[in-house]
Amino acid sequence: MCPQRTVNGSEDCLYLGLYGRPWRRGAPLRPVVVTFYGGGFIQGSASFTLPPSAYPILNVSDASNMIFVYPNYRVNAFGFLPGREIAEDPFSDANAGLLDQAMALRWARKYISQFGGDPDRITIWGQSAGGGSVLAQTIADHQGSGNSATKGKERLFRQALASSPFWPKTYRIDAPEAQWRYNALAYLTGCAGPESLKCLKTVDVQKIREANLVIVDFHKYGTSSYEWGPVIDNVFLRRPLSAAAAPLKGNFITGYGMYNTHEGESFVPPGLKSTSDTAMAPFNTSVVSFDQWVSGYLPALSPPDIVKLKELYPKTGSAENVASYNDSFTRAGLIYRDSTLACPGYWMAGSAKDGGWVGEYTISPAEHASDVYWWNTINSAQQKDPLHYRGYAGALASFFMAGDPNALKLTASNISGLPELSTGQEWVIDDAEFTEVKLVQLKERCAFWKEVAPKMPI
Repeated sequence: MCPQRTVNGSEDCLYLGLYGRPWRRGAPLRPVVVTFYGGGFIQGSASFTLPPSAYPILNVSDASNMIFVYPNYRVNAFGFLPGREIAEDPFSDANAGLLDQAMALRWARKYISQFGGDPDRITIWGQSAGGGSVLAQTIADHQGSGNSATKGKERLFRQALASSPFWPKTYRIDAPEAQWRYNALAYLTGCAGPESLKCLKTVDVQKIREANLVIVDFHKYGTSSYEWGPVIDNVFLRRPLSAAAAPLKGNFITGYGMYNTHEGESFVPPGLKSTSDTAMAPFNTSVVSFDQWVSGYLPALSPPDIVKLKELYPKTGSAENVASYNDSFTRAGLIYRDSTLACPGYWMAGSAKDGGWVGEYTISPAEHASDVYWWNTINSAQQKDPLHYRGYAGALASFFMAGDPNALKLTASNISGLPELSTGQEWVIDDAEFTEVKLVQLKERCAFWKEVAPKMPI
């Protein structure tokens, strides 16, 4: 694995793994799924175990016959170091982790047919930061062609699926917030000074890893930020997602976004549900404390923006699948969920050339990653509850195989499939079944986030 937040890893980490059913040369080529792992852009590794992650999708039916490709990509400072020094150095790249992913896509495009994969039917998929990576690849300028998702006239992938996509604030490469990351790394490694970049390229890996630990947690509560992540570098990422993901204008065919009802609560300060502040969990349940969190998370929003924010997310409110709330923790969680997870996935799905789908997972606790056990590892729930397993994992498999989550639907005809986003509805996975819900609040809230996106920025 690549150097991590808490374990060493190795800089010699850019390799990938393949997994699929047996195939003989001359047999039909199969769809391909290139999978990017999550980990907040600060940690994570590709799946190299047997069975691999996502095996339950391959195993959900005989029709699920795709090849999974699991590439490593660099994370934290090794993969996402921004700053003026990086931008001005002709031998350095920002967004190196995203470039690693793009190289894996080019590899798959060129060589996957040797392993039984169809290079014209590649889907990119990821959860959390892996989903954020999917969003980045859909808006990226591959090889300076000026067209996202393409290399010249050659499309690198056909479909995109983002599960709970983590899309943190994407500053410009030399913005003060991005430059702080570079300066902090240089200072903590003893490289501050006029030759800082030269020093960083030669400093011991362990020093950089230790500095990562400090930087990652520096703004964890005040701004609900993990620091490392994509930046607008004017080369690979030229425009923010909110501007680049225009409806039906993407250079990929179909898109599918998933989010979980309460997953924003996994990222906001837990103190917002406590009656008093503590050193480990600052903030409390008071309105004053909530306002302090808002000012830290959204410092550039104007007073009229904040008024609109509080109208959309009032002290006592609701959401599509939240009947009601009256606490600061849920309120902040919805703000974070929509701005960083749900709306970015919604925008991506809507930008696909032939349209897309959006789904919401509501089964308690519906927090970040609460849904992965249906498709990430083999477990008893998949046997005890075949409806949810076949309905959810089956929809993912259908999307990978046919570019449509309903084309190879495994549930009965009276069970709801995914409504197209153009209908104004989302697919909902609840305790009992699958339903379709009209998007009203999320649509309005995502419009607000797109309006204020340049101030965040996202």
